[in-house]
Amino acid sequence: MPKFIYTAKSYSGETKGGEITAKDEKGVVLQLKAEGFLPTSIRQIEEKDDSINVKFFDRFKSVPLKEKMVFARNLGVMISSGLSVSRALQNLTEQTENKTFKVVLADIQTELQAGKTLSEGLAKYPGIFNELFVNMVRVGETGGNLEEVLRIVAVQLEKEHDLASKVRGAMIYPAVVLFAMLGVGILMLTYILPQMMGVFKDMDVELPKATLMMVGLSDLLKNNSVAVSVGFVVFIVAIKFFLSNPVGKKALSFATIHTPVIKNIAIKVNCARFARIYSSLLKSGISVMDALKIVSNTLSNYYYKKAFNKGIEDIQKGVALSKILSAERDIFPALVYQIVEVGEETGKTETVLLQLAEFYEEEINQITKNMSSIIEPVLMVVIGGAVGFFAVAMLQPMYSIMENIK
Repeated sequence: MPKFIYTAKSYSGETKGGEITAKDEKGVVLQLKAEGFLPTSIRQIEEKDDSINVKFFDRFKSVPLKEKMVFARNLGVMISSGLSVSRALQNLTEQTENKTFKVVLADIQTELQAGKTLSEGLAKYPGIFNELFVNMVRVGETGGNLEEVLRIVAVQLEKEHDLASKVRGAMIYPAVVLFAMLGVGILMLTYILPQMMGVFKDMDVELPKATLMMVGLSDLLKNNSVAVSVGFVVFIVAIKFFLSNPVGKKALSFATIHTPVIKNIAIKVNCARFARIYSSLLKSGISVMDALKIVSNTLSNYYYKKAFNKGIEDIQKGVALSKILSAERDIFPALVYQIVEVGEETGKTETVLLQLAEFYEEEINQITKNMSSIIEPVLMVVIGGAVGFFAVAMLQPMYSIMENIK
């Protein structure tokens, strides 16, 4: 479908402009009216070849989220200070210490000097700059407010970084405890248990089933250490491969939004990301349909992607976004579609969604702070059960020895 550049004014007097995709000018008017805006000018963009030549290995290049956050913020500051995009990129290339990012920025600067736009240069590296980043920069270039769009991108990346750090931080403690327990278990099975088994064999004691199971596991680890190690690596690779294909992604998405403890966090994280990303896109001038496409491609959960893809089709039929979200009550709490409905009625969707994002981010912050108090009892039960089983398996033969002595 063709694209149009527009400027519009809301019923409350707020103005905005940007790029929108529609069948014709009438479609542009209908989309803007659904958002609570009346168009003041509409101009169709001439069609051109937008294909970007992405090299195979460039797809897999990546840099830390923090690096991209600093890049977006500093680039916006430099441009607002009067530097050209090319000169600002040159300065950032010299300043960055990440070798991969330095090479990428140098190549983008070369593209700029060859007549390409910044968004076209960024699009060459989808592993580093996702669709959200590239599209917002493209809109900023079109609307002449690149520095403002980069500021919005920087804030978005900062919130993404904070959100990921909080969730990751909450999972470090249980991961360390479980890893330590696994290490101690392997040490007991491969070193301590074989020495104890020598005593039991000399005493010719009949071993209980629990002890025999431990002995069998110990023999497996000792006599087939290479096969066990290879099998473990193959298992990890198989899991990773499974989770990277559509069936695995769907299964993981289903688990995250239906597992009792994880469900609450997963829904709030996805709703917070949707609210902030969608708000940022609308604020930068991207149309509802294009914004939903970008949100769908940015969120990783299968069920959220499916809901937004269906929403794109419904919006083309004139259905309001709040109605679309209310039909997916399993993944969107009532607060989300109620807030969206308020935004649609007042013409301030991006403002109320930004407030919703901040609310959910604070909720996630509190949940992650309290998570250790929830996880600790569960870990204690797991560790206690493992230690108790091992103790019983070792003590039973000892009691048998004592009875034989009597």
